[in-house]
Amino acid sequence: MNLVNKLLTVLNEDIILHQDNWTLDHQFVSGMRKWIGGITPVELLVRSFKNTLNSLMTLNQDGNFYKTFPDEIVTPNYGDNWGVKANYIEINDRAIAEMIGNKCQNGLFSSMKLLPAIPPSAKSWANCIILSQIFPNIYGDGYNKSPDIENSIYGIKLNAGFSKNIINSNISDKMNALEQFIVFNDLAHFHGLKTGFRTVISADQIKVVVNNGNDVTFDWNNTDHFDLFLNAHIELINTGFEAIFIDSAKHIGGYDMENYTGVGALPSYEQMQYILHEIRSRTGKTHLSFVGEKSSGDFVRYKNLGLNTGTGFIEPDDFHTVRDQAINYKYSEEYSPGVEVSNDNDTGGRSYEQRLHRIHNSIFAYEFPSDKLASFMQMEDLFPLRYDTNTHHLMMTNPSYSTDGTCESHWKNLFADDDGRNYNKNVGELFSHSLNL
Repeated sequence: MNLVNKLLTVLNEDIILHQDNWTLDHQFVSGMRKWIGGITPVELLVRSFKNTLNSLMTLNQDGNFYKTFPDEIVTPNYGDNWGVKANYIEINDRAIAEMIGNKCQNGLFSSMKLLPAIPPSAKSWANCIILSQIFPNIYGDGYNKSPDIENSIYGIKLNAGFSKNIINSNISDKMNALEQFIVFNDLAHFHGLKTGFRTVISADQIKVVVNNGNDVTFDWNNTDHFDLFLNAHIELINTGFEAIFIDSAKHIGGYDMENYTGVGALPSYEQMQYILHEIRSRTGKTHLSFVGEKSSGDFVRYKNLGLNTGTGFIEPDDFHTVRDQAINYKYSEEYSPGVEVSNDNDTGGRSYEQRLHRIHNSIFAYEFPSDKLASFMQMEDLFPLRYDTNTHHLMMTNPSYSTDGTCESHWKNLFADDDGRNYNKNVGELFSHSLNL
């Protein structure tokens, strides 16, 4: 039995899938590519896992409706260097987790439920989901806190498994965390998406859990710590993730440290080269994409490091500026810089019109689709957040916005309502024109 069907069984559901009429009523269609649009996330997040599967099967790109989830799922194939042209969309899986009282859990399940509303990959380039949290955060993992109390996603623990914020601990005796990741990746690949996760490399932002002892600060010169970091990332890639977004990657090896905002030492250039090489080598996956936060300056340096693309090269406000740079880098098949609609430090303030304009330029500003630069978006760029929060605030804190103690109330109040629905419809219309290019 494949793990998707195993999960259905664990949840006391039968494995037979059915066409979902709600999905048909809300679908966008671009050739064979289909997804749900013109919605607010709560409409998906309150649905059962079984209904999520029914939606994904109803949206199936090959035109077939399989009564049970297929045993073999392959990732969309865009060659080894797909990451150079991809659209990366970061989903804060912690923010959309189930908030029950002061507990926070099942963010990975929420991310699965959101998949039908993510536009699948285009003919010429991939869309890739990046999950914000994988490892436990240092303080308060598994709990939500007041919006004015720091609970940063940028501080992580190693040697402590995976975050309680995202794993379904209620079924961990029957389906462990790694199996849950495999299910997420299978569903995303089935929907025509690539997948990845965010990681941090600043030493003082990483704690190593020691059995029968106090946590210790990570040390890049400690062989045990180094191996722990490397093996944890290899383990995740082996569950089906294909991309890693590396926080503070610009500064690896002491580069441009006057603008470094992380805390603690970074790996040397040679150490990071070795890590990226070994992840590819030990997993046997030559098609992985390694993405660096910030991509300005010496692009040869980033390429030789083993990165495929990076963020924040140019602002996408001007169509012709993006188009000119896409033409300049059209022959850069191993590494090219990318453009940002927004990043994890986004504190809000852009109008819906500005965001839509930046998305438009990011997915259309080129001479030919094969020239396209990579782009970077946040959950907020597809699903607008409520008026008094923003992407960065949700990376630094973990509030519940529930007014009655239910998950549904949190999800409803986390995102914009009617104006968010209309904005999401406009995003869908942009992607619908791009996916067959």
